[in-house]
Amino acid sequence: MEIVKHNDPLVVSFVRAVQTGNLDALRRLLNEVPGLASKRAIDNKGGSRTTLHVVTDWPGYFPNGPLIVKMLIDAGADPNAPATGGTFSETPLHWAASSDDVDVATALIDGGADIEVLGGSIANGTPLDNAVGYGCWNVARLLVQRGAHVDKLWHAAALGMMSRVEELMGSNPAPTVDDITEAFWQACSGGQRRVADYLLSKGADINGVPGYTDRTPLDAAGSLDTRRDTLVSWLKSKGAKSSKE
Repeated sequence: MEIVKHNDPLVVSFVRAVQTGNLDALRRLLNEVPGLASKRAIDNKGGSRTTLHVVTDWPGYFPNGPLIVKMLIDAGADPNAPATGGTFSETPLHWAASSDDVDVATALIDGGADIEVLGGSIANGTPLDNAVGYGCWNVARLLVQRGAHVDKLWHAAALGMMSRVEELMGSNPAPTVDDITEAFWQACSGGQRRVADYLLSKGADINGVPGYTDRTPLDAAGSLDTRRDTLVSWLKSKGAKSSKE
């Protein structure tokens, strides 16, 4: 896989075409530059990312994103090639999971992305770890529908999968109080009242805070999920006003 500098004119033109959803410009680049889809761009710190990482970069939702994913995979892009040089080795599916861009995630899975690949920024885990950890419920449910393993109590709790929660609660070794409290927090984050009630009855701390956040379960229940948060940010960038302004 050939590596080019992130500020190379070719890379700049490619990124602009992706972020603006310019399919004609992208087709022209792919036709003019053999192997473009499988190239990597390297930054000043030595980290590199693939063309598919450009499509899934934060905050996601670039115009024509799903079509561009298919174009790039058809042209030779590897949907499972990770970003390199950082703390984690995230694939494009990890990135799509982190922004809740379910349409792009679907295109990646349809194109062969591994839904169980490790390396994510949540627990160095799978795309499902990222999706649940960042409150990306649409991609989380997509991943489960497409066969992702729900083997962690906090996953099942956040997604409201009561029967799976009960199965995991009965596992050997049994979940610790900390495990149950974390799952309770995640159930609150996911708006899963029935699961939250069940876990509270099993000893969850109603004010318990997992080590990765300073928000209480009540805070988590009242916060925006990732998709709505990015939508609010987008509306504000376009000049939208609140009735309170």
